[in-house]
Amino acid sequence: MKKSYYIWPTFLATALAVGIFVGGKLHFNDSPEKLFTTNSKKDKLNRLIDYIDYEYVDDINTDSIVDVTVNNILDKLDPHSVYIPKSEMKKVAENMKGDFVGIGINFYMYRDTITVIRTVEDGPSQKKGIQPGDRILIADQDTLFNQNLPSEQIVNRLKGLEGSKVKLKVYRKLDDEHFTVTVRRDRIPIKSVDAYYMLTQNMGYIKINRFAETTFKEFREAIRNLQQQGAIKLVLDLRDNPGGYLGIAEQMADEFLPEDKLILFTKNKKGQIDSTYATRKGIFEDKPVYVLINERSASASEIIAGALQDNDIGTIVGRRSFGKGLVQREMELGDGSAVRLTVSRYYTPTGRSIQRDYQNGTRDYYQEFSDRYHTGELVSVDSIKVADSLKFRTPKGKIVYGGGGIIPDVFVPIGTNEEETIEALEGRGFFGRFVFEHLEEDRTRYTEYTQDEFYNGFRVDDILFDKFLEYIASIKIKLDFYAYEDMIKLYLKATLAEQLFSSNLHAKIKGKADSMLREVLKVDQPMLKQGIDNEASE
Repeated sequence: MKKSYYIWPTFLATALAVGIFVGGKLHFNDSPEKLFTTNSKKDKLNRLIDYIDYEYVDDINTDSIVDVTVNNILDKLDPHSVYIPKSEMKKVAENMKGDFVGIGINFYMYRDTITVIRTVEDGPSQKKGIQPGDRILIADQDTLFNQNLPSEQIVNRLKGLEGSKVKLKVYRKLDDEHFTVTVRRDRIPIKSVDAYYMLTQNMGYIKINRFAETTFKEFREAIRNLQQQGAIKLVLDLRDNPGGYLGIAEQMADEFLPEDKLILFTKNKKGQIDSTYATRKGIFEDKPVYVLINERSASASEIIAGALQDNDIGTIVGRRSFGKGLVQREMELGDGSAVRLTVSRYYTPTGRSIQRDYQNGTRDYYQEFSDRYHTGELVSVDSIKVADSLKFRTPKGKIVYGGGGIIPDVFVPIGTNEEETIEALEGRGFFGRFVFEHLEEDRTRYTEYTQDEFYNGFRVDDILFDKFLEYIASIKIKLDFYAYEDMIKLYLKATLAEQLFSSNLHAKIKGKADSMLREVLKVDQPMLKQGIDNEASE
């Protein structure tokens, strides 16, 4: 079986790092002195836990003790070696596999009732006629409304074995009717490609949220679709992408690099080097590509950005990336749990490691990350600290640096506090919840719009804007939102588009206010003009 390597940052995996214990049973006829004999590294922990289990005066949950012990062990190694307990393995596996078995709906708990936001395209519920706004009241014999059930329990009741059926009793507010429908559960994709669309007549845009098993396939489908629409340039958006599978990042980088170009190499504790080179399979070679990164782009995202930058291909746009150059391998522990242990470091084609220093411990490691804001690095490229000892040159002579992330070719500062707050409100679902409740009042007002008509003709009016401000005020958030009226109205329109139509339309509308995309278009214009001038001179 091929080993799977992960480059997943701990700041997203912290909730999973709960603890491990590796050991066997204690032979109580052994003398206590054996606890400290030559082969006692494992025995010490094994015996201590067994002593507590069998001899301690009170009943103790030794699993929790083991968790704490091993978390302390892992914390002494590096910030990215993590434990995945048995209880979390299924969820983690689904996320990285890229699908789960269910009925294919996104929902809110609205007044203690499951209310469909939208159905998964071509999924089981959509095929059975389930619509946005429908309330799911009963699943088989389980009553799901007025039960104060947490979302996780509801999801578990709607999930099941692939091919199994669930009988749903549904209320449709739009028609004021109840009906029953039987849905056959199927595999539901967890999309890695958030959105893709044509940014200009010849430039495509793809947003990727992580690197899972299905990511490369989704990416290839998106890029081929864009090429059919005329894309000869591409914006690859890796902002906020924390990473995932190493092999998927290698495959994606290969799409842009000519044959035999070095993508990266890894080195383990024995000094063994494993290099990965591009093949002849790339479908977007010798074409302009812009890679968007920010301070939350990590690991696999940095591999792609580093591979292109070090090979003098494409343009990296944004802010310095997270800085994670360690590779983990998942190792099963025999009881359904696993550990992702750091087994090597990776290096970009010029030989640089972009891993930040973690010798002062995990707390200092993440504090250094947050310090970027206070030092002004997110506002000015001149505030980025670099070391001459970590200076490298690309084949064309461009200077690049190791030791803490990928520094972009084109720097784009972070937005104002107000702009970042509005972005955070969207990220935390406040826009989505408000728009959902707005649609619940009357969905018919939008039924006449096609996607094109909505994109080109719909405008958020002052009434809806003021209602949103009242909603925000009710949750005790105070900002001068009137100074950012245009941005808020654009986000409201984008959120409406997502719930009414698609994530692609949401991204396309929201992209109008995107400072990095504006910078890409600005940078691309001189290149376009230069190309025209060269063509004319020939």
